[in-house]
Amino acid sequence: MATLNITPAAAQQIRHVLDERGQGLGLRVSVKPSGCSGYSYVLDFADTVSEEEVHFEEHGASVYVSPDAVEMLNGSEVDYVSEGLNRFFRFNNPNVKDECGCGESFTV
Repeated sequence: MATLNITPAAAQQIRHVLDERGQGLGLRVSVKPSGCSGYSYVLDFADTVSEEEVHFEEHGASVYVSPDAVEMLNGSEVDYVSEGLNRFFRFNNPNVKDECGCGESFTV
């Protein structure tokens, strides 16, 4: 069974954004071929959910992962971080073998 951890900071941000939108079930995560290293994360709002998506819930927030991304994200942690003026979701993914220099793509 796949695991995905959601930090309290990520959960708070997911809830906050959904509250601002006034709708949504959670955060949807998938991957797509991209960049110089192979794959990149794709984030979207989950307003509806398909039976194939894998649901993770922690700290009152939900993350839905597309079936093709479950193996690549297994064991990952979704965090929300602030670095200087930038704020973003960060994936601490133990399956990543290499990342491009700009941090936009990864290889598993």
